[in-house]
Amino acid sequence: MAQKKDAPRRKIVAANRKARFNYEIGEALEAGLALTGTEVKSLREARANIAESYVSPDGGEMWLVNANIPEYRQARHFNHPPRRPRKLLLHKRQIARLIGAVQRDGMTVVPLNLYFNERGQAKLEIALARGKKLHDKRQTEKARDWQREKGRLLREKG
Repeated sequence: MAQKKDAPRRKIVAANRKARFNYEIGEALEAGLALTGTEVKSLREARANIAESYVSPDGGEMWLVNANIPEYRQARHFNHPPRRPRKLLLHKRQIARLIGAVQRDGMTVVPLNLYFNERGQAKLEIALARGKKLHDKRQTEKARDWQREKGRLLREKG
């Protein structure tokens, strides 16, 4: 009898919770990050913020822009700039597909989660997304409120 394979273990460092509210999330990818040693140590302390960040193509490469990884306190003068652009490590075909979707279809590449995978490597989950209109956001909020209210009502009855 074969055992089920467990879902990959991830230690999430930072999540972009607003992304699912502001965008319709499409295809998701896992990308590596080119980081310095002090950035990795700061991430291991779970000190990062990707809420205002975005992914931008530049010169045939994809870059994570405006992500805040604060300085590592013990590094002193060997530290990194906290908001520097960071290169995403993707295959050429993945980069071409993302750039094509952004230019042709008017989509956006949004970072969703920054985490360490089971091998201890820092990874970024990115997704192709389309911006929601105001009425779509209202609809999402209404559905979320109804689910919450429904749960309350069921708890009271049962």
